[in-house]
Amino acid sequence: MTSPRIYRGLNRREHAGWIMGLTPTQALACVALMVPVLLAVSGGRFADAAILLPVCATIAALVVIPVRGRPAFRWLLHLVLFRVGIATGWSRWQSKVAAGASVDPDEPDLPGVLQRVEFPDGPQFKDVGRVCLIHDTGDGRWGATARLTHSGVGMLSDEQCERLAARLGTLLLSLGHREIVDRVSLLVRTVPDDGTEYEVWRGNHEVRDAPRLARQATDELDRTIGTVSVRHEVFVTVSGSEDRLRKPAVAAGGGVAGRALALYRVLDGLEDPLKALGSRTVEWLDGPGMAEALRTGFNPSARAVLAAAHERGTGHGLEMAAAGPTAAPSPTPRAYTHDGFTTVSYTALMPEAGTVFGSLAPLLAVRTAGERRTLAIHYEVMDTHRAHRAVRGNRFRSGVMTDWKHSKGFSATAMDEREAGGARAQERAVAAGHSVVRFAVAASVTVPSGWNVEDHAARLENDASGRFRLLRLDLAQDSTFVVAVLPVGIGLPRQRGGLL
Repeated sequence: MTSPRIYRGLNRREHAGWIMGLTPTQALACVALMVPVLLAVSGGRFADAAILLPVCATIAALVVIPVRGRPAFRWLLHLVLFRVGIATGWSRWQSKVAAGASVDPDEPDLPGVLQRVEFPDGPQFKDVGRVCLIHDTGDGRWGATARLTHSGVGMLSDEQCERLAARLGTLLLSLGHREIVDRVSLLVRTVPDDGTEYEVWRGNHEVRDAPRLARQATDELDRTIGTVSVRHEVFVTVSGSEDRLRKPAVAAGGGVAGRALALYRVLDGLEDPLKALGSRTVEWLDGPGMAEALRTGFNPSARAVLAAAHERGTGHGLEMAAAGPTAAPSPTPRAYTHDGFTTVSYTALMPEAGTVFGSLAPLLAVRTAGERRTLAIHYEVMDTHRAHRAVRGNRFRSGVMTDWKHSKGFSATAMDEREAGGARAQERAVAAGHSVVRFAVAASVTVPSGWNVEDHAARLENDASGRFRLLRLDLAQDSTFVVAVLPVGIGLPRQRGGLL
């Protein structure tokens, strides 16, 4: 029997520091703060230097010392902006419908960072109808989302998991060779169910004259299995930048339709690779489907109502104006409240020792009925030029630091040797035709607002303990909610990223 393959080198930082772990900006700030002190000393003004030294040292500490992933100065800036948003009411939200205002049914009414996202409908896509496009006007990206039917990987053998990992790598490599799409986001959400949806379905499909023994067996299964079973919904979002889409879109006629047709050529070629990853069905969402995905993200209990409407065959789907929450008060520093639910979101940091395929599954292990957990993985595949530049920079930086330590008589640490070896191995892999992938992992837990959300957040942290480090993104819970819960493809900043 072979042991599972361990994937290492997933925790490479973006913009790693050159000088004692400092970025060039931090190093320049420290040098600039030293200048007044040195000038005072050189001029013989020792009293002024004694006053300037603690002041400049305090500012330097704020710039340099990291606190839970962010420098102290950035924490201070974010805290000021957070308090200003609460004081001015910017962070409070109420939908136009709840306020009694007139709305356009096709106009999205969404809070926070989602206000920059537009959801136009594209033209007909094969025989599946119109596809809802996702236009992120802030980052200048166009994308589309599909709902997948997948049985999961919990019951697969190590060999099957290795095959799925290889197919995922092949899919990402193929994206690196395309000229339109460079990002793919995978989102898995558990579906909290109080039994209402199932009761509606059973009431509509129950055979009235069924044998008594069959009814007893069904009721027993409901009691023993139905209360502990957890359903999942899986979404995948693919997107490309406006710069990549512009020329193909102009050739296809321009405008929204031209960009949609350019995306459709990629979507058509992604269905087979997604099915090779174990997806039984791939359903590209139209406008009502996207509205339901957003609505159930904000309000998990809305799923039962929407399912009942679909079961009865009433209505024509949810309108985009009703996709957002009804109300969302100003978020607290450590949680986000929306439509009577509270969500705590994290980013997952990869371990130094590496990880195995499927090791994120415990983050989706629901501990209490009515709790919802989500897991989102965002990938961006660098093109060949950016990949070569990134690995050359990593190899050069590690080599310079190692040579400098040897010249000063310091021996290289085990971490330095591992970093240098990883940089050389990655450069060889890129030279052999592999891609470099930026990625980010986000997880969240959602419970009704009347529950103690900190207890459920602690359980999520316990499930990650020993596998990953969960970093709670305080002061940004409303934005992190979008990254971790909603299938819109938002989740990676516009900068050079962590490398796979």
